[in-house]
Amino acid sequence: MSTARTSAPRRLKRFFADSAVFQWQNQSLRADLILTLPVAICLAVGVAIGHPAAGLIAAGGAMNTGFGHKHCIDKSRLLPMIFVAMGMAFSGFVGVLIGHENLLLVFTAALWGFGYGMLTARPGGYGWVGQQCVITFLVASAFPAPLKAAAARGLLLLAGGIVQLALSAALLKMFGELRKRVFELERYLREEQQALRAALLETAQSLWQRRFVNSAIPYSLRLAATVAAGTEVYRRLHYPSGYWIPMTALLVLKPAVTDTVSRAIARALGTICGAVLVSFGLAHIHATPAVLAACTALFAWLSYGLLNVNYALFSTCITGYIVFLLALNEVPGPEIAQRRAFCTLVGAAISLAVRLAVISRHRAHWRRAAAAHPELSSRRWVVSRREQT
Repeated sequence: MSTARTSAPRRLKRFFADSAVFQWQNQSLRADLILTLPVAICLAVGVAIGHPAAGLIAAGGAMNTGFGHKHCIDKSRLLPMIFVAMGMAFSGFVGVLIGHENLLLVFTAALWGFGYGMLTARPGGYGWVGQQCVITFLVASAFPAPLKAAAARGLLLLAGGIVQLALSAALLKMFGELRKRVFELERYLREEQQALRAALLETAQSLWQRRFVNSAIPYSLRLAATVAAGTEVYRRLHYPSGYWIPMTALLVLKPAVTDTVSRAIARALGTICGAVLVSFGLAHIHATPAVLAACTALFAWLSYGLLNVNYALFSTCITGYIVFLLALNEVPGPEIAQRRAFCTLVGAAISLAVRLAVISRHRAHWRRAAAAHPELSSRRWVVSRREQT
């Protein structure tokens, strides 16, 4: 009885871990000024030449590529940046071509989500690269256009990634490693082709034999279903910036239900706080393109530096960055903030609903098994363990 009483507060504490635990020793604001500089340059060039929309796309590529420096592949912090720059360019191109009104978007989003789930089983930053490719694809789908415009968006994303790679490598005195990794790209591409074939073979065998022990397939299928459901809601609502719905569902869903709830709460709280903060700020500043670009760079810097401090705080900062970034494209800032808050809540709800549906299915399965084999009733711990996976 005492164990049950103590476990409830402990579980509640875990639900708010991503919101209430601040690890200030992990802040890296000073070091991340280097990663912020390429974002600011892309924005400044876009404003200076009178094409802020092109600047914000390139800045988005530079921003996401910069986050790759916080991950590692093959003992290198540059490889995640190289891979994500290439992956974003391709995903952005495909997303623009398909568009948000095409039913094909749902199936492609599910495929991208499944691929991301399979990459989470690999060491290092491969999973993060896959996640960013899904996000870029979903964002790009909100701006459907013909082939030429799709290619232009992909090239702008790649250009922003290249600016981030070149500047950060030069300032961090890693240019020699960058040159080495670029020359090794052909080898890495061959290895990725082999890994893809192996993953497809493993997936086919696991599905045929219904054997999923120590496999990423169950989580990948949940991701595919979650992203597909969120994308269909986004498609049917015809809601501006509705891509935040499947994007939030993707970011919130974790293998364990406790982690999913914790991430959903933190994402919702951070987004709402960021929306309120930025809406208040936009009401009290003279929102010229230069000011909006400066505010975007400021929140990009805070997002980099506070990423590993607290997820709710990071969500607040990234919301500020996105709202100011899109405001450069002459979309009213408060309207963007309200859209993001609403879509975040919907996406988090979809993710939790999918996770609870899986738990309910597992419980029903074990109840039937226990009814057929009474000796299993003494092994209820198996059910509780499966609920966390």
